[in-house]
Amino acid sequence: MAKSGWFSHVFGIFTVLLCCSSFATSSSTEHPSLQQRKDKVGKLPGQAFNVSFAHYSGYVTVDENAGRTLFYWFIEALEDPQSKPLVLWLNGGPGCSSIAYGQAEEIGPFHINSNGKTLHLNPYSWNRAANILFLDTPVGVGFSYSNEESDLLKNGDKRTAEDNLVFLLKWFERFPQYKRTDFFISGESYAGHYVPQLSQAIVKYNLATKGNAINLKGFLVGNAVTDDFLDQLGIFEFMWSSGLISDQTYKLLNILCDSQSIIHTSDSCGKILEVADKEMGNIDPYSLYTPPCHANVSQINLLVRRKHRIGRLSAGYDPCTEKHSIVYFNQPKVQRALHVDPDHKPAVWETCSEVVNTHWKDSPISVLNIYRELIQAGLRIWVFSGNTDTVIPVTSTRYSINALNLPTVSPWRAWYDDGEVGGWTQEYDGLTFVVVRGAGHEVPLHRPKLALTLLKAFLAGTSMPNLELVGAS
Repeated sequence: MAKSGWFSHVFGIFTVLLCCSSFATSSSTEHPSLQQRKDKVGKLPGQAFNVSFAHYSGYVTVDENAGRTLFYWFIEALEDPQSKPLVLWLNGGPGCSSIAYGQAEEIGPFHINSNGKTLHLNPYSWNRAANILFLDTPVGVGFSYSNEESDLLKNGDKRTAEDNLVFLLKWFERFPQYKRTDFFISGESYAGHYVPQLSQAIVKYNLATKGNAINLKGFLVGNAVTDDFLDQLGIFEFMWSSGLISDQTYKLLNILCDSQSIIHTSDSCGKILEVADKEMGNIDPYSLYTPPCHANVSQINLLVRRKHRIGRLSAGYDPCTEKHSIVYFNQPKVQRALHVDPDHKPAVWETCSEVVNTHWKDSPISVLNIYRELIQAGLRIWVFSGNTDTVIPVTSTRYSINALNLPTVSPWRAWYDDGEVGGWTQEYDGLTFVVVRGAGHEVPLHRPKLALTLLKAFLAGTSMPNLELVGAS
């Protein structure tokens, strides 16, 4: 997408907001602090433990005419939230819920047990280091909705960035105590589009208003869809080098998909992708060395449709975590506790929306141009990659970073956690790259402790820990 198009797009939002006196609040006309209190969540169903932090959930309307409304869940930091930064987390898909994945099995404090009815506390929740805001975006995802059903058929990158910006502006009015807080955006997978696009929209908005409406400091994105051609190049190379596909299939993938991508694909490319999928067998491509969920009878061609389907790696690894979320969030008492509007709740809550995914309108082939722009704007930009993911593998991310042609500030080295190699890192002029050892597509789910170490370094703006620094804190 051209920069001039983005500026016109964001300036259009600015014009709409200026002419609407109610832009600074939610659809409710109540005082922000009153609405904030109404959004406060009490004890959740299945929560047999107490927590010392506050959390809130509810809706923010981003388009009054259509009634387009996004659902959020905000979880304050474990200690002294006013002194901590704020991190917005976005999952991808497109069409997957940040609450289903980001909160319930990755970085949130409330994780779901295998019975789908009870919760356990995540000891490596990111709210140990920051306030965390989860957003189900766009409409049609999770509990987010529109009064116009046709809206669910009109989602795309451009409108998602627009709605997310409006959401943030209104959300900060509802939570004014965080307006000046250092703000960061994070996410994974197709949020590799959402995160830089929203970051760019915020930078443009701040310039257009000659202010600092949102105190954006940077973004952190993992196993991210970045550049269609480079992504596919890295995927094919990773599958072949990992022994997942034959030499012949590898050659045909590079020939038949040479000028295509696995998102914008031709029929011939799609057919050879199906061959590759069959050769790989019933593995979890999101986590190469962990078992798949055998409760899933039919294997979806996950190379073509980027949807999350992995579990939580721990002493008792459970690859069926998604199934537990479906049970938990479909309970009426859970929905009541999270203030879900019974008049607008989905007939069946889903982790990912098939409708949103299959009717996606616009998806630029690359967001590297946005990276170049935001590096110049001085944002803190970190990119991380779990090295056992085959969907957007470490090879894809390295190709994209190399395409930026950034000077190296600190060369490739191992980083450590508790005396063990946590992964590898390289620092560039304007960007830091971190590989997380043994992690799949959802890094915080497979390597939660390492992911928290990563977050803390990112927020502090420091390098990943070196061996000689272990224990020195």
